[in-house]
Amino acid sequence: MKYLFKAAQFFLLVVIMMSCSTSASKYKKGKWVQLFNGKNLEGWTPKITGYDCGENYGNTFRVEDGLLKVSYDQYDKFDARFGHLFYKDKFSHYLLAVEYRFKGDQVAGGAGWAYRNSGIMIHGQSPESMTKKQYFPVSIEVQLLGGDGVNERTNANVCTPGTHIEMNGELIERHCNNSTSKTCHNDEWVRVEVEVRGNKVIKHFVDGVMVMEYNKPQLDDKDPSFAKLAKDGEKMLSEGTISLQSESAPLEFRKVEIMVLE
Repeated sequence: MKYLFKAAQFFLLVVIMMSCSTSASKYKKGKWVQLFNGKNLEGWTPKITGYDCGENYGNTFRVEDGLLKVSYDQYDKFDARFGHLFYKDKFSHYLLAVEYRFKGDQVAGGAGWAYRNSGIMIHGQSPESMTKKQYFPVSIEVQLLGGDGVNERTNANVCTPGTHIEMNGELIERHCNNSTSKTCHNDEWVRVEVEVRGNKVIKHFVDGVMVMEYNKPQLDDKDPSFAKLAKDGEKMLSEGTISLQSESAPLEFRKVEIMVLE
C-alpha cells in the first residue's frame, strides 16, 4: 500500500511538472505569442460597468472576420457602460503590441472626450476584484486614440485610474499625461507597443517610435480601492492584468501579442 501511495505521489508530481512546463513554454522569453487567436475570445473575460464579471452585455466584445471588435450595434445609448476585456494571465516583464483601427460612429451617449478613444490597461487588478458598478480597473492605461481629421491629438498617452507614476524622479498625480506622438487620423491601422519592465520602466511606442517613458507605477493610497488591493500596504506595482477597453468608440484589433522579457 505504501508503494502505491508513493507511486501516486510521483505520478502527481510528474503531471504538475508537465503542466508547469507547458504553461512556461507558452511564453518562451523573446518570442511573440498571440493572445488573440483570430477565431474567438478564448482566454479573455469581459467586465462591463453594471454587469457581473463575464457578462458580455450587447455582445460588446466579439470576433468577426478574424478581427477582435468592440461594437455597440446592440446599444440604444452608452449609458456609462464602460467595458474591459481581460486576458487570463498576469504579466510583469514584457513587450505588448496591438494593431488597431477605429471603425464607425461613436455610440449615442458617449462623452466628448471618448471620441475615438480606447486603451490598453496594464498592471491592472483582476476582473473578479472589481465592483459591479466600477468604471475602470485600477491600472495604468495606455491610451489608444484617433484624430478627427483636422486637429492634432497625441496618441499612446498615459492615464492612471487609481494609480500614480513617476517621471524624471517626480511623482505624477495628474490623471492623464500626453506623449510626443503624431496624430493618427482616418481609419488606418496603427501599431502601439508597450515595453514593461516590472516597476523599473514603462515605454510607449507608436508605429515603432518611442513617444513616452515613465517608471514606478504605484497604487494611489488615497483611492478607495487601496486597502483592498495593497498587499501589506505595498503600493508599488510590478505586475498585473492586461485588458482592452470599450469607452463608446467602436474599434477593431487585428493583432494582440506579447513577448515575455527577462
